[in-house]
Amino acid sequence: MILQLNPTMPLTTPLGRALAHFLIDNGDEHHLLWVCIQDDTGEIWVWPNPDVRGRPNPTMGRKIDER
Repeated sequence: MILQLNPTMPLTTPLGRALAHFLIDNGDEHHLLWVCIQDDTGEIWVWPNPDVRGRPNPTMGRKIDER
């Protein structure tokens, strides 16, 4: 199944900030896949769920990771 995200979802990926435009669900034995356009380069990458994080959003209670 593929889901178009409307609105897009801001994420942090291994290559930096990105906007997720689609979510792919291949079933129980697979990670969700996020189809993202990277902010800095405009490249389109597909990232498995463990590699992405929601961006900080103080309004929603998601604070900056201070590790």
